[in-house]
Amino acid sequence: MKINLKRLNNNYHFETKNERGDIVHLDNKSEENPQGSSPMDLLLRGIAGCSSIDVVMILKKQHLELDDLQVEVEGFREDGAIPNVFKKIHLNFMLKGDIPEAKAKRAVSLSMEKYCSVSKMLEKAAEISYEVNLNEKLIS
Repeated sequence: MKINLKRLNNNYHFETKNERGDIVHLDNKSEENPQGSSPMDLLLRGIAGCSSIDVVMILKKQHLELDDLQVEVEGFREDGAIPNVFKKIHLNFMLKGDIPEAKAKRAVSLSMEKYCSVSKMLEKAAEISYEVNLNEKLIS
């Protein structure tokens, strides 16, 4: 895996490109008009994306189709700390569809505790928690 970064202005706006040519813009969140995500924002997006891919894959292998999947991720940092790393990360998985509760819980659990590379990497630095909602009902 390889990423190239190029500075686009005189401040903090950068363009990153992977080997396939996919582009993601980065910027400093304290800028007046940021032109991209902050690096810490991308970490939260990464854990949401990685775990969601796992959940979809696990359910597809069981021939279960989701009508919708959304994940809300919140990262908590220690005020004033340098570096200001995440101390806690909480994910709220919101699944919709004709999925048995046990299978929905298990898919999320397998992702977060076994398969999601981003989660496994970040758990070395931050406490990670999650909850699962199925069809607008909290199930774990």
